[in-house]
Amino acid sequence: MPSIKAALAKPFAKRIYKKVQKWANNPIQTQDKVFKDLISQATSTTFGIDHDFISINNYQDFVKRVPIRDYEDLKPYVDKVVAGQENILWPGKPLYFAKTSGTTSGAKYIPLTKDSMPNHVNAARNAILLYIHETGNAKFVDGKMIFLQGSPILKEQNGIQLGRLSGIVAHFVPKYLQKNRMPSWETNCIEDWETKVEAIVEETVNQDMSIISGIPSWVQMYFEKLQQKTGEKVGDIFKNFNLFIFGGVNYEPYRAKFENLIGRKVDSIELYPASEGFFGFQDKQDQKGMLLQLDSGMFYEFVKADQFFDENPKRITLKDVKVGVNYVMIISTNAGLWAYNIGDTVMFTDTKPYRVIVSGRIKHFISAFGEHVIGKEVEQAMKEATEGTNISINEFTVAPQINPESGLPYHEWFIEFENEPEDISALAKKIDASLQKQNSYYLDLIEGKVLQPLKISKVNKNGFQNYMKSIGKLGGQNKIPRLANDRKIADALKPHILAK
Repeated sequence: MPSIKAALAKPFAKRIYKKVQKWANNPIQTQDKVFKDLISQATSTTFGIDHDFISINNYQDFVKRVPIRDYEDLKPYVDKVVAGQENILWPGKPLYFAKTSGTTSGAKYIPLTKDSMPNHVNAARNAILLYIHETGNAKFVDGKMIFLQGSPILKEQNGIQLGRLSGIVAHFVPKYLQKNRMPSWETNCIEDWETKVEAIVEETVNQDMSIISGIPSWVQMYFEKLQQKTGEKVGDIFKNFNLFIFGGVNYEPYRAKFENLIGRKVDSIELYPASEGFFGFQDKQDQKGMLLQLDSGMFYEFVKADQFFDENPKRITLKDVKVGVNYVMIISTNAGLWAYNIGDTVMFTDTKPYRVIVSGRIKHFISAFGEHVIGKEVEQAMKEATEGTNISINEFTVAPQINPESGLPYHEWFIEFENEPEDISALAKKIDASLQKQNSYYLDLIEGKVLQPLKISKVNKNGFQNYMKSIGKLGGQNKIPRLANDRKIADALKPHILAK
């Protein structure tokens, strides 16, 4: 007999589904309206005045007046907002700053406004409701739910609260979920990640967990500690656990390991959250890609990734995108980000409705020899090479080896195996063959004897975790880049490499 909460979830899910369909089926009109609303609301801001928003009548006017910027370029405006000034990037002051670790500028302060905040909360809620509508499964709403996230403790700076995005969102969990939500507030406030995971295990091991959510690499750590404590599979500890919600990285490299830790298959929902906006969620269990959020105060532009660093790359809107092309995603939002490069590359899997996968980071690629290898390609190669085998991967990253001790340069793959292959060189050949098939530049370099096929370096158990700990980035929203065009990570991993 379903509970009242489970029974009420279904009609609510149907209502939200219809609402989502309305804008998903009218994508171009929806985005046009968002664009006009953003420009009209920000006309009198400092940014709007500086960029002559009052004269913007169409998208072409916007492109002429507002160049693409990253955080460094927008920083002079953000600094004024951080200092407490009003009406700089968006009317008034932000409610919060999501503080993230930047690469060149130290900490980044991403504004979250009264207008943008509901989008972060509603998109996550809608992802679950659309799953209920599609599957008819609402039983899990009666069980306990865990969201592995950053500390909800916020600091104040010039009247604005600041903290990690996941910690900020923790303050907006609806009342009807509070009773079911884990871990406790006290445990969530623990800063040290390893201590926190131990405390979460103690709190949850005897609970009826039905939803588990977080970045796969950190959920994996939680699952491993549960297994160490009980000697049981996670699916046996939590008999009603049937929905895994994740975001931040591609789940595929972790899937085999997760199914082994859980002991059975569970449904999963992929999310695309970021401090800059909640961009998408998986709306169908049998469809690849996440439904791009078009009615959430965010206007999207796209630039082909292989043209992004050209002098004057062509910017396009949703109506001109093509399936299977690698794009840099540019956003303008009701948090006051304008033609902002979030650094992600995406590919459309569908345009009816518009669904995307995250293909990588525009800064995370390998092109030391002109090969233009991206994150999606290395993940696909790993997937193809291990499919149908009992090989299980914990984590991996790739770097170029430009000056080997002998022979031609090559790509070095650093892999931490859970269950390693009998023949490492056979796995390397399979991965390399997949990469050559996907990337014609890489194929040409191998055939032209500019590169030799890739080599695998085995990383010690927990080597990646220990590396992340050594740079102060263990847990939370932090993740290992899949690949890099230099050897910074590769060199830092040296102490964690197994002797050949």
